[in-house]
Amino acid sequence: MITSYLHTAIKAAIDGGKAIMEIYATDFDVIVKDDQSPLTIADQNANAIINDYLETTHIPIISEENKQLNYAQRKDWSSCWIVDPLDGTKEFIKRNGEFTVNIALVHEGAPFLGVIYIPVSKTLYFTSEDATSSYKYIVDTEKEISIEEIITNAVAISPSKQDNPIKIMGSRSHLNEATKQFISEIENKHKVAIVSRGSSLKFCVIAEGEAHMYPRFAPTMEWDTAAGHAICKAVGVEVINQETQQPLQYNKENLLNPYFMVNSLK
Repeated sequence: MITSYLHTAIKAAIDGGKAIMEIYATDFDVIVKDDQSPLTIADQNANAIINDYLETTHIPIISEENKQLNYAQRKDWSSCWIVDPLDGTKEFIKRNGEFTVNIALVHEGAPFLGVIYIPVSKTLYFTSEDATSSYKYIVDTEKEISIEEIITNAVAISPSKQDNPIKIMGSRSHLNEATKQFISEIENKHKVAIVSRGSSLKFCVIAEGEAHMYPRFAPTMEWDTAAGHAICKAVGVEVINQETQQPLQYNKENLLNPYFMVNSLK
């Protein structure tokens, strides 16, 4: 059964990505939401496609672009999908290519399956069906290809333990004083290189060994992190709540994440 969930999530991410690219090629409008975050028709189109796929699993969905249910309606869910149909809308608007489709299956508050798709580079990251490994695959969207073929031919990824220099992720859109201070403290003891990526790409870069640390001392929502958390967790790297020093939890009463750290060197 879990295999079918993974297949469904991969199909949803790729087709959601195709819808995003259709808008990317146009002179699209940008709406500012109540929380001051940007929204485009690409977010909405991708969300509709992804929901259509995931609804077939009869597992409830938390998506950035869906109306959020209150906690009284969510608190007894044993499992749910957590979706950001277009993570990195600011990067999408800048047209720098560093935006993603994020889909995660969460069970009892912990991420299990994760799929991240990068529409511009057609790069797909995903966990195995048993969530014990993660993979990378370049999708040829010009050809009909089965999900079985993608899973068979995908390349396993793994984090890096080589720490000279220590490569620290820095967001293109969010690098605040707390993050700068953290980087400065590391620089006092180690040679440091800064690696910049937008959206959930930062998790993928750590999972595949191209960086070691991602300190996030600024607000994020559960849909920003769940899929990347699953992909990192499957290769042995946890996403740690800086308040509790425990892994981030999902489907919380407040869907806002606490500050967190991803560190492949621990």
